[in-house]
Amino acid sequence: MKGLFLEGGQMKKGVLTGLLLFGFFFGAGNLIFPPSLGYQSAEQFWPAVIGFIVSGVGLAIGTLLIGTVINGGFKKELDEKIHPIFSLAFLVVLYLSIGPFFAIPRTATVSYNIGVAPFLPDSNSGLLIYAAIYFAVAFFLAYNRSSLLSSIGKILTPIFAGLILILVVVGAFKYGQTSPELVGQTTLTASTAFGNGFVEGYNTLDALAAVAFSVVAVNTLKEFHFNSKKEYMHTIMSVGFVTAIGFSVLYIGLAFLGNHFNVASALAQDSTLNVGSYVLTMASRELFGTFGQAFLAVMVVITCLTTTVGLIVSVGEFFEETFPRFSYKVYATVFTFIGFGVATLGLQTIIAFSLPVLMILYPITVVIAFFVLVNKKVTFSKSGMQLTVALTTIISTVSSVASALKLEGLVKALEILPLQSLSLGWMGPALIGILIALILPDKIKGEAFDFEAFQTK
Repeated sequence: MKGLFLEGGQMKKGVLTGLLLFGFFFGAGNLIFPPSLGYQSAEQFWPAVIGFIVSGVGLAIGTLLIGTVINGGFKKELDEKIHPIFSLAFLVVLYLSIGPFFAIPRTATVSYNIGVAPFLPDSNSGLLIYAAIYFAVAFFLAYNRSSLLSSIGKILTPIFAGLILILVVVGAFKYGQTSPELVGQTTLTASTAFGNGFVEGYNTLDALAAVAFSVVAVNTLKEFHFNSKKEYMHTIMSVGFVTAIGFSVLYIGLAFLGNHFNVASALAQDSTLNVGSYVLTMASRELFGTFGQAFLAVMVVITCLTTTVGLIVSVGEFFEETFPRFSYKVYATVFTFIGFGVATLGLQTIIAFSLPVLMILYPITVVIAFFVLVNKKVTFSKSGMQLTVALTTIISTVSSVASALKLEGLVKALEILPLQSLSLGWMGPALIGILIALILPDKIKGEAFDFEAFQTK
């Protein structure tokens, strides 16, 4: 911890960058999934929440920090360690997932459902009109990307984080004495709660977004002056500390709110109801009266808007660099319109078709981040790393397809894998692949972070 606070200047750089990234990261899924998990977990609250934090915070921040200390980014590492074709295909799917097809439209639908819809009469046009205005504002901010540190990092992020903190603190005093056993109906046990929480952390999309946001972090940090590699590394640790603490505090608070808020069983069993959205809406009304809905609307819209802006910028910059035929402004425009179109499908539809893709992408991202980090110190066989990624991809894809299509025979066959009951069956094959990568002869070692190259770019 000492290194985090050596100099005020270093900490200031880390805090400013951390606030910007926290604003980008913390969006729709970060708001609705913790209270939903808190409700589902009942008396298994802590194992479930710890699993969620390990996945939603640990993997995300770890991937982010790894991305800030590799020259050339994740694409260069994947080109060298796996294959350029796989690198391109994986990153394109990842960016489209965290961008216009899943995460961007989800931010609009969540902010509408929770913050705006309660003010409007039942109407099919409400979401359409709101989404048009929402994406127009997001596009304006993303179009002027040079001002992001000021508009989001210094202004919007502290506002929405403060509002969420007020909600969870007041909620803790109001509902803290309610016994969770009387609140939620749960099938979670002590042995499954952690795994369930871990997989629920996938829904935040943060480990995937970290691949993209690490580029934003590097570009932001380049605006500061660093006297040495040591100062840069300390600042990076400050960035990780700020974002990790912020995430964890708010996740625990939101999950605690869901764990202790009374949701009628009939409502919870309604497939069209998002429990997390319901808890946030009703708790705000009970806690703050007539002012509660306005309070919630401001909080949710700002929270989601900052994430939308960050995602438009990140995805636009990636496609501009990868496919330079079109400019960033063209890509930002196209992805904003696609996000708008998908958002009109509604929240539950977006969540339903995004989860199978996340179940494939998350394990691959974890294995890649592992190799990128550890290979800087430990030599691995290139063919062994390729085998590991292939095994992870195959197992996670088959598991996801079997679950999504309810192929009971295949689901049962996959139960032979260790941890498959926790949706972590890919871990066993991945560990076997890593051991093989340590044994095979065609060893390579990752490049150390070149601070001088970072400074000159």
